[in-house]
This record gives sequence, structure tokens and C-alpha cells, in this order.
Amino acid sequence: MFESVSGLLAEYSDLEQQLADPALHADPARAKKVNRRYAELAQIKKAYEDWQQAGDDLDAARELAREDEAFAEEVPSLEERLGAVQEKLRRLLIPRDPDDGRDVILEIKGGAGGEEAALFAADLLRMYVHYADSRGWKTEVLEADSTDLGGYSNVQIAVKSNATDPAEGVWAHLKYEGGVHRVQRVPATESQGRIQTSTAGVLVFPEVDEPEEIEIAANDIRVDVFRSSGPGGQSVNTTDSAVRITHLPTGIVVSMQNEKSQIQNREAAMRVLRARLLARQQEELEAAASDARRSQVRSMDRSERIRTYNFPENRIADHRTGFKAYNLDQVMNGALDPIIDSAIQADEEARLAALAEQ
Repeated sequence: MFESVSGLLAEYSDLEQQLADPALHADPARAKKVNRRYAELAQIKKAYEDWQQAGDDLDAARELAREDEAFAEEVPSLEERLGAVQEKLRRLLIPRDPDDGRDVILEIKGGAGGEEAALFAADLLRMYVHYADSRGWKTEVLEADSTDLGGYSNVQIAVKSNATDPAEGVWAHLKYEGGVHRVQRVPATESQGRIQTSTAGVLVFPEVDEPEEIEIAANDIRVDVFRSSGPGGQSVNTTDSAVRITHLPTGIVVSMQNEKSQIQNREAAMRVLRARLLARQQEELEAAASDARRSQVRSMDRSERIRTYNFPENRIADHRTGFKAYNLDQVMNGALDPIIDSAIQADEEARLAALAEQ
């Protein structure tokens, strides 16, 4: 059992030596990757040592029980402990998404429902910002197209963490948020008190650590500049500071006008473009992979309805995992952990089942 651990322990020792070399830290991007992998393997090393210790303790108790029945009373609890640490190690050995430790760029778009959909997009933004705050993550608004009533037709934020453990990474948690979010409530714009169903789309992209990671040739992009505008087309800038970048090979278009400087908008647009290209690259690899390697919870279909927010019943329901709770008011204030944990657990169960079939 756990034959693969010896190779991972050897890799852990090698990474430990690399981290002790000052030359590694002269390359921040490489040092960050080494630290991520080291933190991941440190958990496996600890769990493996706990498993070995639990097995030794159980063997000793059984041996002593042959001579003294008092030790027999310890055997059931030691068997239970061995089973628990064995299960923990088994889960840690599930092949982890290599991007789990990455930061993300999250985009929220108002969907069906007009102004109410835009207001719901603003509510989702607030929910994610509160969730990030609760985990000690930092958020930065990259682009925001607001509406007259304070909603968003489109808003993009970067979410960053200083965690070295991939399991605590931003992508490890927010990657399950991509899809269509549906809301059922009486809109602020409704005078008759009727419940309306609206939607907002959420896109989540792992952020590129270093620009060199995704190479973009100058000849592959077209850059257009234009004048920034506010809600309803209201001009908010008298200079051509807004930037639209088109990636010609893929047709991906990114527009930025949040900053007053054309240079800053261009940098932000390139940042988002790299993230989208990385996501596209990964989706192509996933599409070519076997079904067993695909996430069973994080669908590549961005039109999939993943969650319903029912305000009259204070109910939140995730359609992928079957999670349901009646604390929507708390969820909208950032209490997302139980919902995301259900997605993580469902994904792990699917991966374990796929490994068992191999």
C-alpha cells in the first residue's frame, strides 16, 4: 500500500535542498513553485509518518495484549486511529490540480433579467469579496462596467493569497464557482411584489504567475484605444485611455477602462488575456484527457447552471453536489466555506473512484 510515497519522499528531500540554496530565491517565480510543491509534499510526509506510527502502535498493543488483557482495551481505538490516518493519506495522494496554488481572476456578468441581473452580479461580487476577506485574501478590481442602479453588467477582480500550501490556494477553492448562478427574489425594480428569476455568469481563471509563462507574440495581438465611459455611456475620461486587446489566433478580446492611464489599462488587459489563454490551454488538455482525469464538479461548460439563491426561502442550493442550506443571508455575507467544501469533497470522491477503477 502507498507504494508511490517513497518517490514523493525523495522529491521532498530534493526540494528541501533546493530551498536551502540562496540561488533559488533569486528567481521569485521558480521559488514560488518550489515552495508550493514543498508544502504539498510536507503534508504527505507528515501523514505517511503518522500512518506508520499508528500501525506500529497497533502492532505493539496487539502483541502486549497476548500477555496482558489490559492492553486489549486500547486495540479498538488504535484501529480507529489507523483507519483515520490511512484515509487522510489516501486522500492526500489523489493527484492534485497543479494550479490549486494559483491566484485567480474572477469575472461576473449580469445575465438574463436586465437590471435585476446586474444587481445580482453586484451582490455576488460583494459575496466573493467578503469570502476572500474571511480567508485573508486580497482583492483588486480590474474592470467594472456599472449600471445606473448600482449593478454590474460586467466586473472583473483579481483574488490573491500568500499561502504556500496549494490546498489553501485561491484556485483550489474558487475554481468550482464557474457557471450560471440563478437568483429568485422580488427585485428592487418590481412594484407588484412578484418574484423574478434572474441569472449571472461567473468565470474563473487561474492567474499566470509570471508573464513569461504564457508567451504572447506582438504580432498576435491588436491593440485599440478608445475613450472610457461610465454608466449609460456617460463620459468619465476626456482622453483615449481605455484599451481593447484582441488575440488574433484565438479571437479572445479583453477590454479595460477602469484606470485613468492607458498604460495601466493595457497592463491589466494583458494580465487578463494571459489568464484566459492559460485557461484555454488547460481546457484543451482536459478535453483530450480521459473522463477519469476530468473534474466531476468543475465543468468546462460555462453555461451550466450550478447554484440557485432563493431569497424568499433564505435557501441556497448547489445543483452539482446536492448541498442545500437555509442561511442564504449568511452566504451572501461571505459564508461560502460549507458550499465550497461540498464541491471539494465531491471532486475528491470522484477522483478516488476513478483511481480505484484504474
